[in-house]
Amino acid sequence: MSLSHIDDSNKASMVDVSGKEITARSATAEALVRVNDAVAAQFDGSDLVSKKGPVFQTAILAGVMGAKQTSQLIPLCHPLPLDSVKIDIGFEANTATIRCTAKTTGRTGVEMEALTGASIAALTLHDMCKALDPAITISEIRLLEKTGGKSTYQVERGL
Repeated sequence: MSLSHIDDSNKASMVDVSGKEITARSATAEALVRVNDAVAAQFDGSDLVSKKGPVFQTAILAGVMGAKQTSQLIPLCHPLPLDSVKIDIGFEANTATIRCTAKTTGRTGVEMEALTGASIAALTLHDMCKALDPAITISEIRLLEKTGGKSTYQVERGL
């Protein structure tokens, strides 16, 4: 098996998807954000509250915006008409779990859009809370599930 974005001349190349079938496709990605007790103390049961506003709601909006900009951020990604981007954030034991699901009907998958959405939401959470915890960690950014096209993928744990 070879890397999909490297051509026969060993150069970076956008994958030609013109011959692929148009199908419904979806992907779900996750990012974990760990915060200290000072940040966790700002959790009101549904959101983190900061001087900058509602953290989770702002992170959700940023994540959706990020998913929509994926092809402008990652050089070889195809621009996709997204049918849906949904971000959920759960919070337990000083850890925010961000999940982003992206959907499209097209010739190529939306894994990168889901990963970008989760990542941008995590970065936004960090930005909004860094005054209380400059050592916030973002980890385990990963694809959880992909459907549509030739293959389906689902992690064995985490869903």
